Amino acid sequence: MDNSVSTAATTRVAVVSPPSSAPSSPSPDLSAPTSLPPLVTDPKLRLVVYLLLLAAMFMATLDNQIVSTALPTIVGEFGELERFGWVGSAYLLTTSAVMPLYGKLGDLFGRKYVIIAAVTIFTLGSLVCGLAVSMNTLIAARVLQALGGGGIMVSIFAINADLFEPRERARYQSYSSLVLMASGALGPVLGGTLSDLFGWRSIFLVNLPIGILVLAGLVWLLPYRKPHRRPKIDYAGALLLAGAVASVVLWADSGQIFGSLIAPESLGVVAFGVLCLIGWIFVERRVPEPVVPLSLFSSRTVNLLLCISLVSGAIGIGSVNYVALFLQTTTGLSPSMAGLLFIATTGGIALGSLSAGRIISKTGRYKPFAIASTATGIVSLAVFSQMHAGTPIILLGLVMLLQGIGVGIGQQVPVIGVQNAASGADVGAATGTVTLTRMGGAAIAISIYGAIISAGLSHVSIALPDGGDFRSLTPQMLSNLPQAVQTTVANAYSDAFLPLFLTASGMMALGLIAAVMLPNVRLPVGKGK
Repeated sequence: MDNSVSTAATTRVAVVSPPSSAPSSPSPDLSAPTSLPPLVTDPKLRLVVYLLLLAAMFMATLDNQIVSTALPTIVGEFGELERFGWVGSAYLLTTSAVMPLYGKLGDLFGRKYVIIAAVTIFTLGSLVCGLAVSMNTLIAARVLQALGGGGIMVSIFAINADLFEPRERARYQSYSSLVLMASGALGPVLGGTLSDLFGWRSIFLVNLPIGILVLAGLVWLLPYRKPHRRPKIDYAGALLLAGAVASVVLWADSGQIFGSLIAPESLGVVAFGVLCLIGWIFVERRVPEPVVPLSLFSSRTVNLLLCISLVSGAIGIGSVNYVALFLQTTTGLSPSMAGLLFIATTGGIALGSLSAGRIISKTGRYKPFAIASTATGIVSLAVFSQMHAGTPIILLGLVMLLQGIGVGIGQQVPVIGVQNAASGADVGAATGTVTLTRMGGAAIAISIYGAIISAGLSHVSIALPDGGDFRSLTPQMLSNLPQAVQTTVANAYSDAFLPLFLTASGMMALGLIAAVMLPNVRLPVGKGK
């Protein structure tokens, strides 16, 4: 849950030569020596800078969480349930497309001005979201917001790579789970409460004061390190990669847009994506500063970690909005009360991430946590598939806690592992790549989930007292209907969600296979340790 934030979204280096490890660990590509000194040597200033980065992370992850519980209300005002997923997928699609570019820009021009630009765009995008007048304009505004959001998380992870050595990084990035817990706990509750009291527009406007505060701190306190390389931006590579990623997500949603995954228009999207991918590979092999160095993909470890990142994004971030929809449509909870249940998930993320971060910091081993995370995800989602209308709230909370723990113990693994495998000069691009796969997985999953729910409800007919469409009911409207109608609607949604949770569990099974195949790498210990 991404936070998804989370996971968003979610959480994660002068790198030195690794010590000897178990026979199954490090191949030569897993060391990434660099002579660059730490970005900040003063411990107190480094802590202040780190706190500023956490504030920026809080803003980005809060936005993902705060929107989830308000979406049913937005759909109730604007209608167009079929576009429900696009409020999230448009954001994630755009975020995925720009992430590699932000990572490379940080490598070429320095990370300070890149993250400042990202926070500025995100804050302005939040303002435009709050002024949206239709579902189409809201989706377009989310795209603008995502143009900044994509740079925030990539820049934070890359700056952490400049601040902390590999094992320190695991410990400090586990602290960010506290931010995820705070934003995750506050987000759904705040989203539901603001939506109930002041209207859904307030959930976007709350980003404005946070964004302004973060910008002021970054301008004055974040050190600037000028890269010792001549900037050469791979515009062609960035555009072609964006086209390829956009095509994948658009094709996943083409069943709703064009009526079928194999409709002529859908196949045209696939053809365009293939051409973009071929063109991207051709460009990246020849440009001096590729937006994503193809050498990254020569590492078996990197490829497996990217697979895990793709799946974790599909579950940890992509499922948030749909879990919120499931709770509100099958339990009759208000947005604010449904948001309270997410405290179980975010608390589990914090518990799992803090525990995993400390153990990884001590042992240097991250493979066991990748295995445990994906296995826990399979179990929690399989149990979710058996939930039905009328399931006790306490049981729902326990399953959400289990899912949160699974997300938490594995959320650091892909970023830490890929950063360790990349060269020091390409840490930003490597971070952008792994974050791209996470967000791309979320965007694709949202489209798949949306198609599953739409298909499950398409043949259902429920007579409402006012003759309206039950798919456009807000939680408040649903609560005012006769109990018999409420039960019928709840059962319809419960049946539609069964294949969704089974599909998500199957995705996690693919992640478990990749996790088992990971080499048992040990992270290096920093100099002087």
